[in-house]
Amino acid sequence: MTLLTVDQLKKHFGGLRAVDGVSLEVREGELLGLIGPNGSGKTTLLNMMSGHLHADSGALRLDDKNILGLGPMRFTRLGILRTFQMTRVFNRMCAFDNLMVCGIALGMKEAAAEKRAEALLEELELTRVMYLDAGQLSGGQRKLLEFGACFMVTPRIALLDEPFAAVHPVMRQTMAQFIRKRNAAGQTFVLVSHDMPTIVDLCPRSVCMNAGKVLAEGPTHEVLQSNAVMEAYLGGDEAEETPHA
Repeated sequence: MTLLTVDQLKKHFGGLRAVDGVSLEVREGELLGLIGPNGSGKTTLLNMMSGHLHADSGALRLDDKNILGLGPMRFTRLGILRTFQMTRVFNRMCAFDNLMVCGIALGMKEAAAEKRAEALLEELELTRVMYLDAGQLSGGQRKLLEFGACFMVTPRIALLDEPFAAVHPVMRQTMAQFIRKRNAAGQTFVLVSHDMPTIVDLCPRSVCMNAGKVLAEGPTHEVLQSNAVMEAYLGGDEAEETPHA
């Protein structure tokens, strides 16, 4: 069953067509890969799918209700949560309190938030640093902390933007196991990553973007074997990733 429908979303920045009429479906309980070369528009699309960026046109339907134009807090309340390429945590707050703040902001009672935060820190192997300020953690630990914050309240859809980038392989495996376990229990994910082995391992279906458009979609191994996709990755003159791309 389709949970979220992206219908002809467009976002232009001057003459740059960052997202140019993208349509796709996110099915309930699936783990969808969103791939493409740098500058293809993946992060811009995720920003619109999470309410952090207004679209120029198109529709975004959750349970067949158009939610385009709502702010990020409204998206969060609807159960659409996300992580970012550039990690966003409270650096002067300890890891445990980072999770507590997220939980309470989402309506959890303090006791429930404490229990949930402790469980997530243990599962993500952050218990030993739980009382250190987030600014003292390694880059990979901060990634895990932001990742955990996304699950203080179980999201309907988790949008993960390059969660494995610059993360130690051991931490990457911890995160991958977390995703796999939640997905097996019915959690819906959209995963943006340049880590193709992990995409192949985790995502049965993928959508590939290039130059703001959907280039290919379908079973991940078929998408990656598409001539158009291989040309997009290997053909050369792709723009570097911009803050909007």
